[in-house]
Amino acid sequence: MNVRPPESPPLSILMYHQIGRYPRPDAHRALFCHIDRFRGQLRYLKLAGFKVLSLAEAYRCLFQGEPLPKRSVVITVDDGFDDFREFAWPALKEYDCTATVFLVSTLVGKSADWLPALPPLMDAATIRQLHSEGAHFGSHAMTHQRLSKLSPEAQRNEIFGSKAALEDLLGAEVPDFCYPYGDYDQRARDLVEEAGYRTGLTCIRGSANTSHNPFELTRKAISYGDNLIGFMWKVHMKHERKG
Repeated sequence: MNVRPPESPPLSILMYHQIGRYPRPDAHRALFCHIDRFRGQLRYLKLAGFKVLSLAEAYRCLFQGEPLPKRSVVITVDDGFDDFREFAWPALKEYDCTATVFLVSTLVGKSADWLPALPPLMDAATIRQLHSEGAHFGSHAMTHQRLSKLSPEAQRNEIFGSKAALEDLLGAEVPDFCYPYGDYDQRARDLVEEAGYRTGLTCIRGSANTSHNPFELTRKAISYGDNLIGFMWKVHMKHERKG
């Protein structure tokens, strides 16, 4: 199983966190994308002939030999804030796009505790409803901790436990994992594979074609400061892997 070489059409896995209406942030700008810019990005993808793939489709193209569209992206959203329901999902449906949202299993319907003044996370009823409408969900571990700092037992609990809890919530398979903070080590990577996930997503920058394997997929962060030109540059360029 080998990832497609960088010479093939670049596949960009886009990474978002919060999508909504926010004042210009003084810090953590990579965590925010204004909904007006997000809608403009979706509009551009449609006009420019990009196909928005699911992670399942991307996996088949990268690792199982299916043809990779000349222009393609995957949309991923970390953490599962409720602004996805309010702002991002209506826009995605309007442009006939899907996305994968990574959920912190013990914090569903609660507040995030890793940064101050964050909006609430989506509750179980919302997640089930969006899933029925075509949204995809993956695991962002149980408690959003840095996996490389945890004991082997705690790592296993975070990775295996979140999968079981989210599959129980959805009544469906949860095949994709995203490392909180993009932080992982070889043991965590191996546990993601052992747990039966299909992919593991990082915060390492680059086209997915430059990923070493399905459990260290690279992404391109879209942040508050990315205007349309910056967004275009990210989705068209064949980024080298960084990290």
